[in-house]
Amino acid sequence: MRSTLVGMRLPARSMMALAGILLLSACATRAPAPPPAQSGPAVVPGGTYKVGDPYQIDGVWYYPAVDYTYNQTGIASWYGPGFHTRATANGENYNENELTAAHQTLPMPSLVRVTNLENGRSIVVRINDRGPFVPGRIIDMSRRGAQLLGFEQQGTAKVRVQILADESRAIAAAAQSGRVQVASDGGPVPKASPRPSVQVEGETLPPQRPAGRPTPVPTGVPGRTAEDGRFLPAPVVEQRPVSGPQRLWVQAGAFTIYDNANRLRAKLSRIGPTLISSAMVGNTEFFRVRVGPLPTVERADAVLAQVIADGSNAARVIVE
Repeated sequence: MRSTLVGMRLPARSMMALAGILLLSACATRAPAPPPAQSGPAVVPGGTYKVGDPYQIDGVWYYPAVDYTYNQTGIASWYGPGFHTRATANGENYNENELTAAHQTLPMPSLVRVTNLENGRSIVVRINDRGPFVPGRIIDMSRRGAQLLGFEQQGTAKVRVQILADESRAIAAAAQSGRVQVASDGGPVPKASPRPSVQVEGETLPPQRPAGRPTPVPTGVPGRTAEDGRFLPAPVVEQRPVSGPQRLWVQAGAFTIYDNANRLRAKLSRIGPTLISSAMVGNTEFFRVRVGPLPTVERADAVLAQVIADGSNAARVIVE
């Protein structure tokens, strides 16, 4: 399991963030105790496919699940040299120069697109670890990922994380069966839609395999497959439009009953401006209780800590 280089996963780092010295927390420390070991296949050099059971870190429960609709905003962090070559949650060895990331609940491996909402830079990374475990962080990027997204020096960034459903099914099938020609549901691997124009930084894309030979690279995502079977996304940076302002909020909860949302809004109003916004998810209307908008990541961290201390353990930072 990885630890956070820029202080986004550990309780001590959370306290530093609350003190407003996020950018000074650039040295690595040990991570919290890992989730309980999950039964499954023996660890192999290229890692194993893993979803895992619910687990608890610092009083917060996390519920891993296969979710091919995942699309969330939040704050990204990164970590690197102190954890280079250490084992990840699915049995791989962390490489700070590869495009990988840690996520609290998505299957390992999965492919996700991470877009920096502050500059529009967007890359694809592979989830191969659990974390970050400090509330308020949505994903922990490798050092290379942070560099390509343009927030290595800043330490954090407002991001959107979107799972690539077809490609994630493909590499999940590869991790489970050792081949990629068959998807996890027994059908052919789905083909992804074409990508827009891109810029490649720091690496030449691998050559195409000869015709007639099966390729382990999911269609539509540039990259290569390592000898141990891991898919390695290429350092392809897309520039995507972002609309502003990208404001920070602490979302304390979402309810299908308005009165429940209103009671929580009243309770949290002493912390700061609190409102209820509605959103349709399928055919269901949810009433979301939010505190904000908040001017900085540090302020969002502080408000989030207050909201959690008030009993809303599922609260999180969002960008909207």
